[in-house]
Amino acid sequence: MRNRGFTLLEMLIATLIMGVAVAGLLSNISTSLHHAANLSSYDRAALVAKRMMDDLLLDARLPLDAVVEGKLDPASGGLSGGWKARVTVFEAPPGARAGAPVLERLQLEIRWTEGARSRTLALEGFRRAVLRGERLPGQAPQP
Repeated sequence: MRNRGFTLLEMLIATLIMGVAVAGLLSNISTSLHHAANLSSYDRAALVAKRMMDDLLLDARLPLDAVVEGKLDPASGGLSGGWKARVTVFEAPPGARAGAPVLERLQLEIRWTEGARSRTLALEGFRRAVLRGERLPGQAPQP
């Protein structure tokens, strides 16, 4: 009975196949780590935006159809940049006047810089409110 092992050529081919597989796996791990770093930046921005959206939804003094802007506090979320928000009437009964119940839409945009790139994240929220003016913004005056 003859004991036969692997030939040198078989060993070289097996090593080459394993080398290609390991190189591919390391490349995928590197790409995954890069994407995970980007996601953590978006996660922080989403948390900051959610917190800011909650605060703005509770603020009944925000003017209708006007853009309100501010700067992000780097200490609170680790992001440096700014934000802008706008409240509009989303839905109202026909011929609504002051005191009528309406549905308001709050649009919030967070901008921050990450390295040399500028990033943005937009959120939208809704709240019930009472119409505060004599008429809806953009609506002709009633006789």
